[in-house]
Amino acid sequence: TTAGYGDINVLQISEIPRPIPGENEVLVKIHASALNRADTLQRKGFYPPPPGASNIIGLECAGEVVESSETWVSGQRVMSILSGGGYAEYATIPSDHLIPIPDNLSYEEAAAIPEGWITAYQILFYIAKGKPQEKVLIHAGASGVGTALIQLAKLKGLLVAVTCGSQEKMDFCRNLGADLAINYKTESFKEKIRDFGGVDIVLDCIGADYFEDNLDAIKLDGRWIIYGTMGGHQVNQVSLRGLMAKRVSLITTTLRSRSKEYKADLVRTFINDGILDAFQNGILKPILYRTFLMEEIVLAHE
Repeated sequence: TTAGYGDINVLQISEIPRPIPGENEVLVKIHASALNRADTLQRKGFYPPPPGASNIIGLECAGEVVESSETWVSGQRVMSILSGGGYAEYATIPSDHLIPIPDNLSYEEAAAIPEGWITAYQILFYIAKGKPQEKVLIHAGASGVGTALIQLAKLKGLLVAVTCGSQEKMDFCRNLGADLAINYKTESFKEKIRDFGGVDIVLDCIGADYFEDNLDAIKLDGRWIIYGTMGGHQVNQVSLRGLMAKRVSLITTTLRSRSKEYKADLVRTFINDGILDAFQNGILKPILYRTFLMEEIVLAHE
């Protein structure tokens, strides 16, 4: 839990009542969660949970079903996106948000999947309708969502360009399958994407700082998905004619505040599209940077 909002020192281990599942919910004992940028923003008071969600930080979890339901068996290993509560020992989760964990993955590996990978699937396929042989530009390619996007895009036959901030990250992205890696600190991604032939899809977590260059990079009838504003949210003196001239579809999105029904349909589509099979077969790999004990949560947030 948190003692108010602020720096890492507001994080604390607390005893609270075990949640009671409501209608169509399942009680899950959590074995692992993951740290997202959104967690640090919530800790600072900048990203509150949606109405009705747990105030406890944590947008994903991996664990086991506590009590059997019509769909799930006690002890079954599951993972899930959450609106909050991932840092707790137990969570109540809508039954149709749960995803079975592939046998070859640990709880820690599984915990790295739901938020990042389902967000990636949402923006690339559910919203942008990515198709084989299309070109996609992924900003922050070495991030959690970025590494998921690279793998998903290559799985489905897209050509991938990424931006990142170091040679090490460029090499890492190429090893995951990126066709073009660009160091935005040393070179213009706009020029590199021109040489790449432009892109059909821009997946943008940067926002204002990249607005003009993204518009230059995107092709006619392109789809531009903004899912973050790490580079600012205020774009000044933008002419809409550029967007109109290219017939660009500019779409903004979030996942956390979506309805339960939307998330259930997204999870169902994610499963039915063979993504779990690709994890089971080792084609897709969750990326773990470091693991921490819950008692080390302050260290993890540093």
